[in-house]
Amino acid sequence: MWSSRVAVQRLQRIAAAQLTISTMHRAQSTLPRVYVTRSMPPDGLDILRKSGQVQFDMWDSDDPVPRAELLKKVKGVDALFCVLTEKIDAELLDAAGPNLRVVSTMSVGYDHLSLDELKKRGIRVGYTPDVLTDAVAELTVALLLCTSRRLVEATHEAKTGGWGTWRTLWLCGYELANSTVGIMGLGRIGLAIAERLKPFKVKKFIYSDVSPRPELANQIQAEYVSMDELAKQSDFLAVCCALTPETQGICNKELFSKMKDTSIFINTSRGGVVNQEDLYEALSTGQIAAAGLDVTVPEPLPTSHPLFTLKNCVILPHIASASFTTRNAMSSLAANNLLAGLRGDPMEKELQL
Repeated sequence: MWSSRVAVQRLQRIAAAQLTISTMHRAQSTLPRVYVTRSMPPDGLDILRKSGQVQFDMWDSDDPVPRAELLKKVKGVDALFCVLTEKIDAELLDAAGPNLRVVSTMSVGYDHLSLDELKKRGIRVGYTPDVLTDAVAELTVALLLCTSRRLVEATHEAKTGGWGTWRTLWLCGYELANSTVGIMGLGRIGLAIAERLKPFKVKKFIYSDVSPRPELANQIQAEYVSMDELAKQSDFLAVCCALTPETQGICNKELFSKMKDTSIFINTSRGGVVNQEDLYEALSTGQIAAAGLDVTVPEPLPTSHPLFTLKNCVILPHIASASFTTRNAMSSLAANNLLAGLRGDPMEKELQL
């Protein structure tokens, strides 16, 4: 009798446990479905996991999800967590279907998103500005110094036996002291770059934008000028503008022809703002002194591209926001934007479509 009672109790416990698991599975199946298009930094991943608000599937790789796979995985999802390599267009939105309510991109740029399509379908969009300002500004200054003082060339010479006797003008570059620094697009990042450059004894800051930005310009005593004057006056020209139809290819032969032959050109915004063929011509003919690029078209830039043949062009693999602190902050903000959007709450950073 005793053994029978024990057996019955054991069966009851098993049945209760199975019921609990079944209930949990049913509850989970009713949670909003999320697809994450890339392995994300741990802080953002923890937010999604611990929220208890979503169930998610993730392309757990540092490499982009293949387009065909992406189109399959988004079918029926309620939200999409993406990065700037995924083109979120009509094709993808059609594949996702009517359940899709939120797209959260782990980027400050949003030229990979078809905003008209998202607006038409009533899909909310979160993005991650501000949190990467410091990292991008720091990298821009590093790239500017690396390019203007010819550090990549110098490292190569030291490694390959080119370092011989001291020479009077060997590997001479250009100083920031007493220079004019031009900023194309004075937003948060442009301001942060200027603030970091001020201690280098820059003589003058100038900027060009769609309109004057006195509230930011006053903080660095920057003067608003036309694009022509920006090109003519700048000893160092930093491109910080967003990629829009108006800025597509804006840094072209016309701009470079107005610059000094001692000018340094730096782009950490988007590759599409530069006509790379015109830039190659300007660099190879000595029309401008040097260029530093963190962004190109395409990305990655093929190793056979002519720009790689130039000693006066430093190219980085789009690493402006690549600090542990910033990438974790970006993933956290993107995760919180996504969850808020699904709840119908205000996002911390939402694009107003």
